[in-house]
Amino acid sequence: MNWTHHTAAINGIRVHYVEQGSGMPVVLCHGFPHLWFSWHRQISALASAGYRVIAPDMRGMGQTDAPGEPEAYDIDHITGDLLGLLDHLKIERAVFAGLDFGAFAIYDLALRHPQRVRAVIGLENPAAPHNPGESPLTEYRRMGEQHFLHIEYFRVPPRADRELAAEPRRFLHKVFHTLSGAGNYFDCFKHPPGTSYIDAMEEPPALPWPWLSELELEFFVSEYSRSGFTGGLNWYRSMDIKWAQRKPYEVVQSEVPAYFLGSEHDVDLEGFHGDDPISQMRAIFPDLRQVRMIPGAGHMVQLEASDAVNRILLEYLEEIAGLSS
Repeated sequence: MNWTHHTAAINGIRVHYVEQGSGMPVVLCHGFPHLWFSWHRQISALASAGYRVIAPDMRGMGQTDAPGEPEAYDIDHITGDLLGLLDHLKIERAVFAGLDFGAFAIYDLALRHPQRVRAVIGLENPAAPHNPGESPLTEYRRMGEQHFLHIEYFRVPPRADRELAAEPRRFLHKVFHTLSGAGNYFDCFKHPPGTSYIDAMEEPPALPWPWLSELELEFFVSEYSRSGFTGGLNWYRSMDIKWAQRKPYEVVQSEVPAYFLGSEHDVDLEGFHGDDPISQMRAIFPDLRQVRMIPGAGHMVQLEASDAVNRILLEYLEEIAGLSS
């Protein structure tokens, strides 16, 4: 692949990113437990179609620095990373696509710095919920008193950090299956509070899978074996901080054009965004232009259904390029 790897000092940390192609810039933002490599089937497809594709390792993961304190993962730091990346690359505006925490990051960026965003493309997660009542970690703590919940398991260090770092291959093998369309995250709820995440997930089938090879899994295992998981877990541990920072934006709408791509069996759409998740996104992004759903796939959609994701992203980008011309 004609990928170019770079590291740069951005926003007080060292950021690693991969770049390919030229044309309208498109920044791909991953979630947890992912890496820039989660987009490896999209990068070349989009670059070949005439776009400049940039896929960073998000703060705390991969080869990007991982500050140890949750406060370093608040909205100011995360949006600062994305703005700093644009400045470093001398890009005035870009299209941002994001999945999981990466989706929340690009929505926060579009609300606070719309002049730097041509459009947002959200995958799976339609909007960062404002939780107008209690804070999210308070809510999830109550849920975690009834049954296993991964967010509650992640909340207080160092147990999760230690257990995941001790068995990175077993964790990633299990969690990728559990979050896919072939797995069922909600079976984890059958386990009592205090269960480890690794033990709460069912045993996955042996690799290769139709959408993941042993070598691809090994890339994730190698990176997380080196970095540990604390950086990624700090995105969860900072949820209440980000919740407070989003409060002033509860009534703010963004004029940035928005697009959404989801999948039939996504855990977040099924269980963490209410009964009408798309309406939450439209409330923040009234210029929500297209919503597409991919049958059969789960939360690992860009790997599970790469061809369909690439086709839809290219359709969205063609429309966005027309809007920007």
